[in-house]
Amino acid sequence: MTQDNPSIRLAKYLAMTGLCSRRAATRYIRDGQITLDGRLANHIDTISLTDSDSGFISQEILKFDGVLIQGIESKQYWMLNKSVGTDCRLLPHDPSSLLHLLPASPRLYPVGRLDKDSRGQLLLTNDGELTQKLMHPDFGHSKTYHVLVDRNFDDSFLISMAQGVSYRDVTTLPCQMTRLDDDKFEIILTQGLNRQIRRMSQALGYKVIDLKRVQIQTLKLGELEEGEMRELTTNELALLLESCRPSNEG
Repeated sequence: MTQDNPSIRLAKYLAMTGLCSRRAATRYIRDGQITLDGRLANHIDTISLTDSDSGFISQEILKFDGVLIQGIESKQYWMLNKSVGTDCRLLPHDPSSLLHLLPASPRLYPVGRLDKDSRGQLLLTNDGELTQKLMHPDFGHSKTYHVLVDRNFDDSFLISMAQGVSYRDVTTLPCQMTRLDDDKFEIILTQGLNRQIRRMSQALGYKVIDLKRVQIQTLKLGELEEGEMRELTTNELALLLESCRPSNEG
């Protein structure tokens, strides 16, 4: 940011603070969750920036659901091995909330969610643009899970899951399936419907006993202990960002 560009559109600023993706920021503004100098913000608002020791901050007073929005922090990228029982919703009054595991600074937000009864890899960041790319269904980014079901399955189950499963009012996109054991499989999804793997399995007569996410795009969970978190390495981050670039970029 330079003196030649002292202002920025509100939705972009919100994404740069790490509050959310730009898409989510647009929704928050629409739903009246953002206030600017005490009034409801609107989509055409711009933010005037001031350079401070801790980064760029808004000259206006911005709040999200009544809570003050801080300035633009340097981008942070962490990984957490989530335990079963941790709720990915950031709810201050819920003792099981992920919020209580996160540091006060830097402010980190999960990229997507894992169900409370699922475990494994969570990507945590304040990079709203990366969050947008990884979450938006049009980008088709991959997530890999290891799944244990309640009984042995044959190859027809793997084929049916890979081709796409119909349940309720949806039919899932084709996905990659690999057998890991008589009752355990690996599945690679490029969409993220609510409780998708559990509902796919249930539609075919199986109950998920254990569900663990082990990889997002190029980023592998590896040997990170359950309940622990760490920063991404320089190489991990570079590979992840490269994997999120549109294929038509040079």
